[in-house]
Amino acid sequence: MTRAVLCRAATIALSLAGPASADDITVFAASSLTNAMTEVEAGFEAATGHDLTVAYAGSSALARQIRQGAPADVFISANTDWMDALASDGLLAPGTRVDLLSNALVLIAAELEADPVEIGPDMDLSAMLGNGRLAMALVEAVPAGIYGKAALTSLGQWDAVAPKVAQAGNVRAALALVALGEAPYGIVYATDAKAESAVSVVGTFPADSHPPILYPVAALARSDTALTGAFLAYLQGGEARAIFEVEGFTMLAPTDD
Repeated sequence: MTRAVLCRAATIALSLAGPASADDITVFAASSLTNAMTEVEAGFEAATGHDLTVAYAGSSALARQIRQGAPADVFISANTDWMDALASDGLLAPGTRVDLLSNALVLIAAELEADPVEIGPDMDLSAMLGNGRLAMALVEAVPAGIYGKAALTSLGQWDAVAPKVAQAGNVRAALALVALGEAPYGIVYATDAKAESAVSVVGTFPADSHPPILYPVAALARSDTALTGAFLAYLQGGEARAIFEVEGFTMLAPTDD
């Protein structure tokens, strides 16, 4: 879908805004987007008069639900693999996929005054953990966990740390384990750490230690609402950009306004 088409769709939807013509749209979004998308939801509803429902979970869980016929109109994944899988199944609306955002991967600590860590091959994360656990999202399914395992593997840390990993169903659940003091350290996105005052960031993983962290978005082929174009245009507009950047994301898609 070209920018011109998206803008025309947004204009049409905006012109229809109002209680008498309110429609709704359902978005499945990776859990790491919770804070930003809560604000996007409010902004889109205020701008259009339409209802936006956002369901959050790990990208893998959302993709499986979409494959099983869940009634979503738009999917925002925290990595390209799950979006690729849906594309291979023919479940994406042609021409609507865009790489929207990027993020960084950080090591967080439950101790707010924890010393900074130089993240690299010389780091002894296993010794830092002691008898404690390293909180991570599912390392074989959830993007944050996949990125984290890739980073630790590339830095020669994974074999020693693997027995001490406490896996959570999504990145926000891993964040909560550290925030509650259940794990002394965890690996999450920079944006998750920024949203939680009960943890501290002790280091950022080198960008070349893991695949690029990308958040693609696409409309789903089975969607029967005319609002998908308007919503995708809003996501790429200046108001949404400001929200995402305040939350710590890097916007990749060109701004439409």
